[in-house]
Amino acid sequence: MNPYISIIIPAYNEEDKIKDTLENIKNIKEINEVIVVDDGSSDNTSLVASNVKDDKIKVFTLDKNRGKGYALNYGLKIAMKNADIIGFLDGDLGSSSSEIEKLIKPILNNEADVIIAKFPPAKKKGGLGFVKSLAKESVLEMTGKELDATLSGQRIFKKEVLEKFDEIPFGYGVEVGMTIDILKYGYTIKEVLVNMTHSETGRDLKGFIHRGKQFYHIKRVLKQKRKEWR
Repeated sequence: MNPYISIIIPAYNEEDKIKDTLENIKNIKEINEVIVVDDGSSDNTSLVASNVKDDKIKVFTLDKNRGKGYALNYGLKIAMKNADIIGFLDGDLGSSSSEIEKLIKPILNNEADVIIAKFPPAKKKGGLGFVKSLAKESVLEMTGKELDATLSGQRIFKKEVLEKFDEIPFGYGVEVGMTIDILKYGYTIKEVLVNMTHSETGRDLKGFIHRGKQFYHIKRVLKQKRKEWR
């Protein structure tokens, strides 16, 4: 019997991309359920997502913006009822969402307990690499494992891995914190190169503020993890 696969898509103000994102995964036969959690968008994200007609797509709208971590936890409560394998996917991937097939195949082949998407190099200059280096070096220091895509939110999990977490941590440090915990629990992670693209932050004020928040959140999560795993 084939495993039941649920994909959770937290989306905030993604009316321009969510249709393409959904259209390009709805026909992947291995996927049984797509759970879109509109995180209190101020645009038409829910309406656009609901207009993508397919029985496997379920759209839920939060009453206000609560953050990606909350949206993922909301989706997980629904997915855990039926799923054997659960994936996280961003709402702004557009047509490149179809690349999720490259993550599904290795988990079905039991190549690892968690598969993480490794993106190609960014098309425009972003930050100075501080956030990425902090994440990569800290995971290596704490687990002995060298990973390149510790910040990637595109992931596929065996259900048993997610059952180890009472809830997904909130904030921008969620991926790094989960990666450390997963490896410390003894589960395996495999990175897979994909041709996914999504909204990139540039070297403008907005971009630097975003990366500053990321850096702060990751530092905070790392402090917490060093206490938990010492």
